[in-house]
Amino acid sequence: MNEFMEFFNNSSPANVSTSVKLILMLTVLSLAPSILILMTCFTRIVIVLSFVRTALATQQMPPNQVIIGLSLFLSFFIMAPTFQQVNEEALTPLFNDEINLEQAYEKAAIPFKEFMSAHTRQKDLALFLDYAKAEPPQSIEAIPLTALVPAFAISEIKTAFQIGFMIFIPFLVIDMVVASVLMSMGMMMLPPVMISLPFKILLFVLVDGWYLVVRSLLQSF
Repeated sequence: MNEFMEFFNNSSPANVSTSVKLILMLTVLSLAPSILILMTCFTRIVIVLSFVRTALATQQMPPNQVIIGLSLFLSFFIMAPTFQQVNEEALTPLFNDEINLEQAYEKAAIPFKEFMSAHTRQKDLALFLDYAKAEPPQSIEAIPLTALVPAFAISEIKTAFQIGFMIFIPFLVIDMVVASVLMSMGMMMLPPVMISLPFKILLFVLVDGWYLVVRSLLQSF
């Protein structure tokens, strides 16, 4: 510890500034998975795509790597304006020594707060604010991230489940029709999934299902 303090005492301000920036970069990288999952649209996208695979009953097709990769790049595409605003208002001025670390944090939080508050239900946000006994914020900037992030997360999960329910309906109808036909033919020992799976895949391909799902996700933001 003494050697660490001696290094900073004997270093020039430029070296200390560079060291602080490196520590900041490492901290952001270590928190990147949590930021990606809970503060962006990644949660909604990956849940909806998982619902699509479950509704199709295709087991592991497409595999998890494809679903997560597609969700990741869709999240980057949707969040690009937010990331660009953070870079212009917080990161670039910080690296140019125009603002300090605390100011950069405050400026970087504002674009995320604006995005999350636009997709957070008031009831969910009020739940965490009431539990923390915090006063109702007068502006988006005044909303604490400790309350906004979990409220945004549960709002995204609810929205994703609502979209997933709508996706399930047409495939459920196919399963019911196939099961009724098999029972009327006395073929009760034949699993309906074996017969309905090709029809569900055919329907999904004919209507260009992946295009419709991705378009719906993009329009939901």
